[in-house]
Amino acid sequence: MEAVSRTAQWTAAARALESERPDRLFNDSYARTVAADTGFELLERYAGAGTVPFLAIRTQYLDQAVTRTVAEGGIRQVVFIAAGMDTRFYRLPWPDGVTVYELDRPALLDAKARMLADEPQPAGRTRHPVAVDLTGEWTGALKEAGWQSERPTLWVVEGLLFFLPEDAVRTLLATLADVSAPDSVLAGDVISRAALENPLSRPFLKALADDGNPWLFGTEEPEQLLLDTGWAPREVRQPGEEGADFGRWPYPVPPRSVPRVPRSFLFTCDLRSANRRGAQHMAEEPRS
Repeated sequence: MEAVSRTAQWTAAARALESERPDRLFNDSYARTVAADTGFELLERYAGAGTVPFLAIRTQYLDQAVTRTVAEGGIRQVVFIAAGMDTRFYRLPWPDGVTVYELDRPALLDAKARMLADEPQPAGRTRHPVAVDLTGEWTGALKEAGWQSERPTLWVVEGLLFFLPEDAVRTLLATLADVSAPDSVLAGDVISRAALENPLSRPFLKALADDGNPWLFGTEEPEQLLLDTGWAPREVRQPGEEGADFGRWPYPVPPRSVPRVPRSFLFTCDLRSANRRGAQHMAEEPRS
């Protein structure tokens, strides 16, 4: 698979380790399969910088955000942007009638399909893999797969934004807002700029760059980034804070006022009302 796609197996390996703990936060019985040997080799190569506990926390945070959103908000279409080796379609307790769309590169989706070919499809839900290049136009392919722009969507952007340059991050988030119907929700993660500049992270970041997966983007103001791109933050939490700890984060969490601290942010957002006109226009476009 392409270089960036291999990092999906790295994160799957971390999920497998968490799932095998007696006090596990979640049980991803598919993680070891999709991680394969490559994932565990990369997990060892990228060790350090709190990556393993962070990946467990991020998974649990987004599991809860996804489950809560579909249960309480009544959303029945969920789109995973750069889905990677995510297995939530198989392992989360989805309500009947949910349709999951997984967007990623063709090579990754093909590899994932082969790895999970023998797994039964859970009843009451539908999954559509959608092969796209997220740096180009992709909404047309998503609509062709059955996604309906006039219905609210839960968008999940996990483990992606730090691989993109800032203009691509802003374009992606703004596109999600522009095509979203009222009551849509966005959940995901982003890192601080200081995380890219921390001397203690240099071996980890160099290994990523050497493997063709450099981290490019971070922000000290995730709330402003989200507001600027059409999203109203419901919550932004750092690992170790209430609601994003789960007994896994081993480090103190300095206040946001302390400068030059490497940080990760987990967020859940609602669509800003100012973007509803764009969503309505998208919904009213004639379909081919």
